[in-house]
Amino acid sequence: MMETKTLVCVNCPKGCNITVTVDQGKVIDIKGYTCEKGKNYAAQETIRPMRVLTSTVKIENAPLRVLPVITNREIPLDLCDKAMAEIRKLDVKAPIHVNDVIVHDFLGTGADLIASRSMK
Repeated sequence: MMETKTLVCVNCPKGCNITVTVDQGKVIDIKGYTCEKGKNYAAQETIRPMRVLTSTVKIENAPLRVLPVITNREIPLDLCDKAMAEIRKLDVKAPIHVNDVIVHDFLGTGADLIASRSMK
């Protein structure tokens, strides 16, 4: 069954209105983009959206109770609920330095969950 989706590209300030036609989970046509990045973004966003995940994890022996963390690359949006459930289970100990890997290959996505600040 063919389906058409319209979205606004967020790769640059132009904000192109892109129309993507999908048939049985495959992109068959993309219109309205002005660059390859826009075309690739629209295809990815339509088939399986990806996001960088930011959150906090509990930390012990630190001046604050939580440590901000971020994935070092995008992960599938449909895994975000599962990712947050895993993050809620984490408990790290200070000291932690910015960019320290908290979880390598987070949920098998190839992305690492890293500290986004240092904490003594």
